[in-house]
This record gives sequence, structure tokens and C-alpha cells, in this order.
Amino acid sequence: MQNEHRQLTQDEVQRRVREGIKAVLEQIMKEEMTEHLQAEHRQRTDARRGERNGHYHRGLTTEVGHLEQLRVPRAREGAFLTEVFERYRRLTGSLEEAVLEMYLQGVSTRKIELITGKLSGVRISKDATSRIAQRLGETLDVWRTHRLERAYPYLYLDATYLKATWAGAVRNVALLVAIGVSDEGHREVLAVEIAPGERTEGYRGVLKGLLERGLRGVRLVISDDHEAIKQAVMVELPQAAWQRCIVHFERNILAQVPQREKKEVASDLKVIFQAARRETAEELADSFSARYAEMYPKAVATLDRGLLEALTYTAFPSSHHKYIRTTNGLERLFREVKRRTRVVGVFPSEESALNLATVVLLRVSEAWSERRYLNRDPLHALFH
Repeated sequence: MQNEHRQLTQDEVQRRVREGIKAVLEQIMKEEMTEHLQAEHRQRTDARRGERNGHYHRGLTTEVGHLEQLRVPRAREGAFLTEVFERYRRLTGSLEEAVLEMYLQGVSTRKIELITGKLSGVRISKDATSRIAQRLGETLDVWRTHRLERAYPYLYLDATYLKATWAGAVRNVALLVAIGVSDEGHREVLAVEIAPGERTEGYRGVLKGLLERGLRGVRLVISDDHEAIKQAVMVELPQAAWQRCIVHFERNILAQVPQREKKEVASDLKVIFQAARRETAEELADSFSARYAEMYPKAVATLDRGLLEALTYTAFPSSHHKYIRTTNGLERLFREVKRRTRVVGVFPSEESALNLATVVLLRVSEAWSERRYLNRDPLHALFH
């Protein structure tokens, strides 16, 4: 009896919390309507912009249960739209995100219903889980096919690997990602695709898809020294120059140097790629080669072979150099994808790997729209 009494008490507390939330939300919507009409209920003023027209009911699922019969005010002109539900969704979106991630990681809809019920008191049914997953799929389909309206002078290409079941076997699958910097200076994730590996056909597919969606104005592609990317760019974007990521390039050079000497050599190497002018960088490279040719011939040979491709950035605005010499921005994104997907281990399918990774990339990159990555004036100069 004592346990039953405690359970009843808990139920009563949750009921009162739900009633409190409902009352607060309804009051907020009343205040929104007052602001929308510029007048209180029945108030007559010169500033008034319309009339109330009763209300309608709708429900809202919260972390303490489902709110029934929320009274949503209506305007006679039909122009009033409350922000309550969108704001509340952002506040309580963790539950839906958890459902999405569990679903994408292969957790059964039955288990999801049990887990959500225990964790939040709200049982997300199998049908609700399917609707959430379907809504995600539809949203991602729209994003993957949306028209690219701007020019993108700079394009970054790279890949990371995830484990997924593909054709009945667990494989390392490649997540191919393209990021563009628009002519207004903002970064955007433009494409995310899954492939068996980093092959020319895969990268050509990414670029073809972007071109079909309206990709234009690419002046420079930045990537690691991967033959598949170079070949794909040569075929699909023949007008674009190619920049070899200097961070990866420096690592390749330093791999030929003994560990105890790397710090000094790395310091001399770094100076080369801090130069704004190609002539200066080449002179510094000559000095580096003269100093280390006898001690580390393989390191010097590696530098000589890749120097020109690593100095492409010098032909572009100097204020952009530190951003277009490396693929560091993509590397940071990949680290976040790995952090968020580490718990999965092996994805049940390539589709689930693609969808979850895409969601993570888009969420992480949301903040990019708030500030420019590059000064747009030099970007505009590239087209004149």
C-alpha cells in the first residue's frame, strides 16, 4: 500500500506540473496575440491591427507527459502564428534527438518505446518513432537536393571513415564531405555522401551532384594529396586550381625526420608556408633544402615534389591565406562526427551512418551562418 500511495503521489505531482506548464504556455500565447494585435482583449485603440477569433485546441508532448487541449488563440484575419511550439521544441528537443539517434543506430522501435518511457515518462510509440525518422529523411532529402543559388569560390573536399554493415558485411565506409565558402564569405556544408572508399568515381559523383544543383564560381579546391580527389577535380572542375593541405604536407615531410629533430625542422618548415608571396616561399624552401639536404634527403625530396601544389594559395587574396592553406575546418567537423558516433560502434546500414553523420554535420555547422568566415570584398574581386 505504501508503494501504491507513493506512485499515486508521483502521478499527482506530474499531473500538476503538466497543468502548470499548460497554463504558462496558454498565457504566453495570449500575450503573443496581444502583441500581434497591438491591443488587449476588447481594447479599442488606434493602433489595433485586427480582431481575436476564438481559439483552437492542439496537444503537445513534453518530458512530463502529453498536454491535452492546449487553447491556441486565433486571429480573424488568420495571420497570427504562435512561436510557443517552436520555442518549446527547441527547449525539449533532446528527447526527439535521442529517439532519432537511437533509431539511426539500429535500436528497435519497441526498445525505444521502453527506454523513452523509463527516462522521461513519455513513451514514444513505434508509430511516433517511424514518423520522426520519416520526417528526418524528408528533411535530409530536401537539403541534399536544394538548389545552390550562390557562387562558391572555395571548395573543401575530404573524407572520414565509419564502420557500417554494407552488403551483409561490416566494412569501413567513407563519408565524403564537401564544404563551400560562398561569395558572401559564409561557410556551408554542401554535400555529404557515403561510399565504399575514396575513389575517383565517388568524388566525381559528389562534384557532379553539386554541379547539377547549381554549383558555380569555384576558383580553388582545397584537399589532402589524394589522387582520387585530384582526378575528380581535373575532370569535373577543370577551371579550378588545387591547393594541397599544408598541414598534411608538413606531416609527410616530417615523417622523414628523426623524432628528436622534428621540433627544429618543423619550425623552419612552417616559415615557408607563412609567406604571402610565392617568390618568398620558394626562396625559403631553397634555404630549407640547402640546410637539410645532406641530413634528411628524403624530407627534402618530399618538399621538392609537392612544393608547387602547396603554394597555390599565394595566387589568392592574402587575407584568405590562413583559411585556404589547410583542411583544418573539415578535420574539426570530422572529430565531432567521430565523438558523436563513437557509441554506435558499427552502424546497422550505410544509410543510417550517412543520416546520423549528416545530422551531426548540419547541427555543428548551424553557427556558421551567424558570422562570415572570410572578408567578402576580396571574394568579389575574384570574379572581376
